[in-house]
This record gives sequence, C-alpha cells and structure tokens, in this order.
Amino acid sequence: MSAHLKVVRAGLFDTLQDLGRIGFMALGMPTAGAMDRIALRLANALCGNPAGAAGLEIGVMGPDLLVEAESVRIALVGPLSPALIEGPDAPTKPLDSDRTHLLKRGQTLKVGMVEGSSTAYLAVAGGFALPPFMGSLSTYARAGVGGFQGRRLAQGDALPLAREQAPAGEDKKLGQPFDYGSGPISIVWGPQDDHFSARGRRTFIESDYRVSKEADRMGIRFEGPTIEHATRVDKGGADIISDGIGPGAIQVPGAGLPIVLLADRQTVGGYPKIATVASADLPRLGRLLPGQTVRFAAITVEEAEQLRRDQEARFQRALAGFTAARPPGGIDLARLYEENLIDGIVYERDSASR
Repeated sequence: MSAHLKVVRAGLFDTLQDLGRIGFMALGMPTAGAMDRIALRLANALCGNPAGAAGLEIGVMGPDLLVEAESVRIALVGPLSPALIEGPDAPTKPLDSDRTHLLKRGQTLKVGMVEGSSTAYLAVAGGFALPPFMGSLSTYARAGVGGFQGRRLAQGDALPLAREQAPAGEDKKLGQPFDYGSGPISIVWGPQDDHFSARGRRTFIESDYRVSKEADRMGIRFEGPTIEHATRVDKGGADIISDGIGPGAIQVPGAGLPIVLLADRQTVGGYPKIATVASADLPRLGRLLPGQTVRFAAITVEEAEQLRRDQEARFQRALAGFTAARPPGGIDLARLYEENLIDGIVYERDSASR
C-alpha cells in the first residue's frame, strides 16, 4: 500500500519547496525555493532530513491533511496553531508548532492559520516521493513545473511519502523560537545605485515603506515616498539594458517605488537596482504581510557577510538546542519518572508508615 498525505481541504497557497533550483538562470529558469530558508532547514532538521529536502510551504492558511500511511512523523515550524482529529466524529486536539508530531493512519492534521507571518513550513521524515525537475522539487507555479504537478495544492491531492511508516525515535522541539533579528532590513548599495540621485538614495534609507497588496513569491512592491532617479543622460533614468537579477535585488521603476525581488523572481530585468538585500535578512522579507512597515539601512559587503555568519551560528545553536517533546495533550510518563518528584512521593509514604 502506498503512503500519502491526502488534502481534504486546501489552504490558500501551499506549495512544495526545497532550497531552490540552482544553476539554470542562464536558461531563463528562476530558482524558486523556500521564502524562509531558515524555517525549512529547521523543519527538516527536526525530522532528521537533509537540509535541502522539500517541505510544504504554507502561505497564510494551511491545509487539512489526512494520513494515508501506517504512520508519519511531521515537523511544523512557524507561527501556527495546528490541531489533530483522531477520526470521524472525534474532537479536535490542539497541537504545538516548532516541533515534530507522530501521526497515524486515519488521523487528520489541521495545519491552521499562519499568525503574524506570511509563511510557515511542514516537513515529513523521509521526504516526499516525487520526481525532481531540473534537480529540485521546488514549485514554480508560473511555469507549472516542480513540486506536485507544478502548482499549489488542491482538495483531493495525494502527496506521496517516501516512507510507509515513521522512523523510530522520540519527538523533538525547538528549545526556543529562532531569532531572525529586528530593526531595519540591511541592504548593500548597487549594482545600479548611480542611476539614482543623492536625494533619491537618502529618501530610500530614511523613509518607512509599507508592504502593498502586490506581494507574493515573486517579490514585494512597497508603498511610500518616491525615490528620485538620476537625470543625467548617460545614466538612462529608470531604464537599463536588461541584466541578471539576484535574490533580494531592489528594482525601482519609473514610478519611483521599490520592488524587492524574491524566490520566484524573473532571471533578468530592465529597471535599475538601487540596492540588494543582505542574504541574512531575506527570511525576514519572506515572512512579511501586506500592511507591515519596514525601513532599510545601508551596510558594507563585509558587514553583510558577517551578518550571514552570525545567522548561521545562531542556526547551529538552535540545532544543538533541540529537546525531547512530550506527547501532545498528555503527560510523558517516562520523563516524569525521571524527575525528583518520585523521590519525594516515596519519602512521604515511608514517613507515614513509621
């Protein structure tokens, strides 16, 4: 019997994503991949998967998934309030996020809403049994490739699992929520910052910008003060010869408002890029919701590299800080028996018999 997670109710925008389709931008194929690579890596680590295994990226509201396997161990990472239904007519049991759960055949996982963020992640121990496209399981929905049939999940889909039953072992959880940092989004000037006036560059780093409703996996269009382009003829204003676009590139078209390009960005573009978001802050952008406000701060390349090293050090500390997780909604008797409370109970009983 094949093992599946069946979608009995679809979420808003749930796609399979790994760390991206690397090496094909020269052919016009975007990288796609997880918007929040930190959360996906944490979910995979909790499940014992390789860091680059594909997981389910949950956009705003997650699906309801029926377990059609002997058992499966899943990890949920992100601000979720999931729940479990044991079977028909059974009550809903709340679950915790940022940990693994062992699910059994016939149970339904209600992933729930993503609170205060645009994305969260679900990984399964052993991964999904799907063929890669150009070396990746990442879904690029605009072209209909990768993931599950190249699209977001829909009711009735059955996601094939690589394992018929969960591997042995206890459930794990994060010691504490991962620290993504706070404050302004760090950017490095360029590659076309000379296409903007000094006043335009000051406006960009001295103003608050609000996430517009035009925000998705391709990029975020921000609302706020307009950024002035240079007027020199040799700089071409808001137009350039199309060139490559890296993750976090910030285009500013003629209207003067910034667009930060993310996982599903196009491979080339003809608008000048005033700056590029430091890689350590890309996960923060991948979690933003429409209406939220940010400010940008310019740093050097060396400072951006140090931010990334510091983030990786925090990530490794998070892995080292995994702890055992007790069963949801119940008492882990095995762990309770290890505590000193037992000694106290025995002592009182012995004292009463004297």
